[in-house]
Amino acid sequence: MPEIQTVARYAVIGVFAVSLVTAFASWLVRTQRVSPFGALGRTLRAASEPLIRPVERRLVRAGGNPVHAGWWLVVGVAATGVVLLSLLNWLAGTLSGAGAAFAGGPRVALAFLIVAAYNVVFVALVVRVVASWFGRFRYTWWLRPAYVLTDWVVEPIRRLLPAGGTMDWSPLAAWLALWVLKQVLLAIVGL
Repeated sequence: MPEIQTVARYAVIGVFAVSLVTAFASWLVRTQRVSPFGALGRTLRAASEPLIRPVERRLVRAGGNPVHAGWWLVVGVAATGVVLLSLLNWLAGTLSGAGAAFAGGPRVALAFLIVAAYNVVFVALVVRVVASWFGRFRYTWWLRPAYVLTDWVVEPIRRLLPAGGTMDWSPLAAWLALWVLKQVLLAIVGL
């Protein structure tokens, strides 16, 4: 797995470098630092436009300035790369932890499964909360799994908790309930 992580790091760095060069080339032409009608300008436009155009369309639809599309490409590639590498590191750590846990016997394996299940539900809870800050809710296709994983604990708490003004305290209470459940289950397992 370390070889895959190394290859992924180099790939992310390479894609980031390409996006940076693309953004710089686009910026040079769009701000007319290089004449868009000269040979160099046409070459820079031909090389950068296929990568910049989709970002520019989304940026214009959102009300942004199309001149900044290249830099949004760089930010998007960097954020996607960080998330991808983080997920890959998490997967490698989880797989090595699972191997060690299952080699340690049934009690250690059960404790590992309890902690892993808690972590999955906790991440889904965080995704649900952060997405709600940006106005994304239950029926967004990529949020459905987060709601499916957390509704069983959040919805009953939401019905019991009094309304707290504009704040919804049920995810925080759900996290606390999940943490207590994890501790109780780990105590029962004996670890």
